[in-house]
Amino acid sequence: MDHEPLSQFHRFTVERVTYRTERGETISRDVVRHPGSVAIVPMLDDGRVCLIKNYRISVGETLIEIPAGTLQPNETPLACARRELIEETGYRAAKFDQLTAFYAAPGILDEFMHLFVASGLRGGDPAREPGEQIENHIVTIDEAKSLISDGRIRDAKTMVGLLIYLQFVSQN
Repeated sequence: MDHEPLSQFHRFTVERVTYRTERGETISRDVVRHPGSVAIVPMLDDGRVCLIKNYRISVGETLIEIPAGTLQPNETPLACARRELIEETGYRAAKFDQLTAFYAAPGILDEFMHLFVASGLRGGDPAREPGEQIENHIVTIDEAKSLISDGRIRDAKTMVGLLIYLQFVSQN
């Protein structure tokens, strides 16, 4: 398998991967190489969840999401989850539990996302990056379910995070 770097950016690289199939065909695909990321389901003590409204330039609209972010070099997923929760929501968590990890969109990129639930939250000021247009959007679990079922949540990591939390954590 050959790897040819095409473009290097701040947070990711695009490279052309050429490989030979079992039938002997040579195939090339452009792949986004990503350092990995985290996503957090922040649960308040009263059972509500802190979502965010986040303007996404890639789709030209504000999406309802769970907080998330990219791993820094040599940063553990847990350290990244702590940092991103504070940056995006202002909340600090007493406890983080990893729920699962998954590939975000393996058809085009190798981003591996670590999903956490954060609890024991206490408020504080967010430390949002320049240009981020984010606001907290706190909802009940039933409201979160409705946001998914009626199509107002269209972000995959948010659907995965909330549905895994609902299926495997909230019922225990």
